Amino acid sequence: MLKRVHHVALVVRDLEAALLFWRDAMGLALSKTRVVEDQGVKAALLEAGNSEIELLEPLSPDNGVGRFLTRRGGGLHHVCFESDDVAAELERARAKGIALIDQKPRPGLAGMICFLHPSATAGTLVEYAQPVEE
Repeated sequence: MLKRVHHVALVVRDLEAALLFWRDAMGLALSKTRVVEDQGVKAALLEAGNSEIELLEPLSPDNGVGRFLTRRGGGLHHVCFESDDVAAELERARAKGIALIDQKPRPGLAGMICFLHPSATAGTLVEYAQPVEE
């Protein structure tokens, strides 16, 4: 079962510059940063109440997030919902005929993650995340 909005992800041109606003000006606590090689991004999670803001800086203009930035500029990239069982959520989506990007969960900044295709979600990229203890 989906529990809450885990985070809202924003694409930014420069992660450090974006942190000057989200962390320093807005006062959101930085909970983690990491280079996520398989997604081609430098990423940061900032606490916002019971949810988080994820900032994504592409490592290359040729990957998915880089192409997003080139086409649309910075801004909203995806909405992530937390679940206790991402694999089960993915199977429920598959059973409903929802187009998927990921066929199985994979590691990400927010834990075990998977994405639904925006063609099946009214144009919004949707992520499921199952947080894991680090």
